[in-house]
Amino acid sequence: MMSSLVLPLSLPALSGAGLGAFASLPSSLTTLTIPSPVVTALEIGFMRPERLWALLAVPILLVIYFGLTLARHSRTKQQASNLSILFPKRQAWKRHIAVVAAIASLGSLTLAWAMPNGFIEVPRDRATVFLVIDVSNSMAATDIKPSRLEAAQEAAIEFVDELPSGYNISLVSFSGTAQLLVPPTSDRGQATAAISKLTLGPSTAIGEGIYTALDAVSLIPPDPDDPDEKPGVAIVVLSDGDSNIGRSSIKAAEEAKEDDIAVSTIAYGTPYGVIDTPMGPYNVGVNTGELEDIADVSGGHSYSAESLDQLREVYQDVARTVGYELEEDEITERFVGFAIILAVISVLGLMSLAARWP
Repeated sequence: MMSSLVLPLSLPALSGAGLGAFASLPSSLTTLTIPSPVVTALEIGFMRPERLWALLAVPILLVIYFGLTLARHSRTKQQASNLSILFPKRQAWKRHIAVVAAIASLGSLTLAWAMPNGFIEVPRDRATVFLVIDVSNSMAATDIKPSRLEAAQEAAIEFVDELPSGYNISLVSFSGTAQLLVPPTSDRGQATAAISKLTLGPSTAIGEGIYTALDAVSLIPPDPDDPDEKPGVAIVVLSDGDSNIGRSSIKAAEEAKEDDIAVSTIAYGTPYGVIDTPMGPYNVGVNTGELEDIADVSGGHSYSAESLDQLREVYQDVARTVGYELEEDEITERFVGFAIILAVISVLGLMSLAARWP
C-alpha cells in the first residue's frame, strides 16, 4: 500500500449529535467536525472528551442573559417617563455583542480544556508526481492558443520546474495506448525534454494512462535516508475528453484507491474546440464527466481549465498541495487564541460603551 499525497478537502458539516454522545465514546479520542467557511478542513479530536460536558454552561449562560435582558427591558418600559427624552438610550446591541463574545470565549476555553488535537499541513520532503497527459488528436484543437497540446506542454514544464528538488517526476502519455516516457526521476531536464516532444495520436484511453502510472509506482527510487519509508504518490491526469478504447478508467481509479493513491484530474479545453479531419471540421468540446468520476472514486480532486492562464493556476494549486501531508498534532493553543480574541472584543465593548451586565 502506497501513501497518497493529500489534496485540499472541503469541510463536512457538523453532525447533529448532542453532547451526551461524547460520554459513550472512548476517552482517548472523540472526533468532532468543526464547520467553517474556510476551504481546508480539519477533523478535530479531543484527548479529554468528558470535559466537553462543560460546554453546557454556554447555552445556560445565554438563556440567563437574554432572560435578564427581557426582564430589564420590561421593567424599563414600565418606568419610562419624560426624562427618557432628555437622556439618550444606551446602544443595547453593542452590550449584547460584548456579552456574547465573553460567553463564546468561555466556550473556546472549554474546548481547549478538552485538549483538542487535529491534522495540520506540514511540508513533505519527498514525493513522486505522475503527470499523465492526453495526446489524442483532439488536443490539436485551437480553442486554447496556440493549441491545447502546446499550451498544456508549456504549463506542464512550468509545473515540473516548480516542484521541490527532492521530488521525483514521471511522465505518461496516452492516446489509443499509453506510454511511460519518463520513469520516476529527479532529473527535471529529462522530464521537460520529454514533455516538449509529445506528439498526437488517435483515440483516447484514459484508463490505460492511469494503469501505466500505477505500474510505474514500483520504479520509484527509495529514499536513501530512509529506504523503508513508503513513498508519497500523486497522479495528475490532463485530458479533454472521454475514453473510447482500452480498460475502464473507473476500474483504474478504484485500483488507485486501493493502493491509497489519489488521482486528480484536469479537464482541459472549451466546449467550442474543433479539429480538421478528412470529413471536414469536427467538434471536440471538452467532456468533464469521466474525469470528475475518476477523481471522485480515487479520492482526488477534479479541476477544469479553459485557457493557458487557468491551467497555470491549476498546476500552481496542485504544486502547492502535493508538497504537504497531514500530520496529527495537538491544537489547544488555537482555541486559547480564539478565546483571547473574543475576550478582548468583550472587554473593548464594555469599556468603550460603558455597557453593563444586566
